[in-house]
Amino acid sequence: MTELPITRVEDAGLVPAGGPARLSLSRLPRASEIADAAAAARGVSVWVDGRLVVTAVPSRLIDAAGRVGGRELADLVGASVDPAVAAWLQPSPDLPLPGRDPLPTSRRPVVMGIVNVTPDSFSDGGDHYDPDDHPGAAIRHARALLASGADVVDVGGESTRPGAAPVDADEELRRVVPVIEALAADGAVVSVDTTKARVAREAVAAGAAIVNDVSAGGYDEDLLPTVAELGVPYVLMHLRGTPQTMQEQASYDDVVGEVFDFLADRLEDLERLGVPRELVAVDPGIGFAKTAAHNLVLLRRLREFTSLGRPLLVGTSRKSFLGRVTGEDDASARLTGSVTTAALAVAAGARIVRVHDVAETVQAVTLAHATAIAGDEA
Repeated sequence: MTELPITRVEDAGLVPAGGPARLSLSRLPRASEIADAAAAARGVSVWVDGRLVVTAVPSRLIDAAGRVGGRELADLVGASVDPAVAAWLQPSPDLPLPGRDPLPTSRRPVVMGIVNVTPDSFSDGGDHYDPDDHPGAAIRHARALLASGADVVDVGGESTRPGAAPVDADEELRRVVPVIEALAADGAVVSVDTTKARVAREAVAAGAAIVNDVSAGGYDEDLLPTVAELGVPYVLMHLRGTPQTMQEQASYDDVVGEVFDFLADRLEDLERLGVPRELVAVDPGIGFAKTAAHNLVLLRRLREFTSLGRPLLVGTSRKSFLGRVTGEDDASARLTGSVTTAALAVAAGARIVRVHDVAETVQAVTLAHATAIAGDEA
């Protein structure tokens, strides 16, 4: 079976009025011939880092593919281009949750509060993990985040900061399960931040509703089949390497194109494994195997990731690239940068923001969203 091309929408604002879109296509059969045919239909094509970037009315691009390869090629291109353009133009879909209302990502930004049950996370390691008062400190912190307006609390028992040491499953479970049990009993929507199949399984049994995995299934071969079996939503994030090695792999010819194609490929892999696309949110992995410049480019061009058709999750909170831009070395003092980038992300199409400072972020993203949609009702 021929693989679908991958279509990334750079701009489709003129399409509703019959105008052109700017589309970046990879894995496109007979790409040069399609480019020539599109040019004959008043399209413009350029090659950018091995991807064909076409500015054309989408229907004319599909017709151009048909002139090159007949109905089969036209259908193949249309099956990639049409959903991507529609996703770019439409609101994000909601993210279903098991046994409860979905996260309302089609209507407003959702705030995910960070609960690090660890001694060594980059910003707040140890602040909410007291071995002599476990799980009390973490539960109190999570409840405070919920009271401040968090829609979801993301509970993690293993640091993923650059250079962090791995934690075995027994210790990770000891840290997170009692916190998840207490919060789920409160009725909270809980996400478990883990890369391990066993931790995901036991966390969901304890009441977690979402699996948030920084590794895209790359650290434990059983994780994705486990997620498929559990039938819970899954956050798919881009990462290269491990926390020990990822910053050594922050090299890209086209960071937006390479991260996008990775996520598109993994969405297809997840479907083959039995994880429906409807249950997946995507995360470009800002701060993971990226330089400060890469992170800023991704943040500026987040709207392009909405053409994957899935809710977009972004986490910039207190990360080191904010310090590199602002000169603030103390991670806990990066509130202004964290809130600013959360608002920028929402204005660009993100629908879930993962943050430490919930109350301030709720205000900022509410205003950013209201500004982004102002006049749409007219």
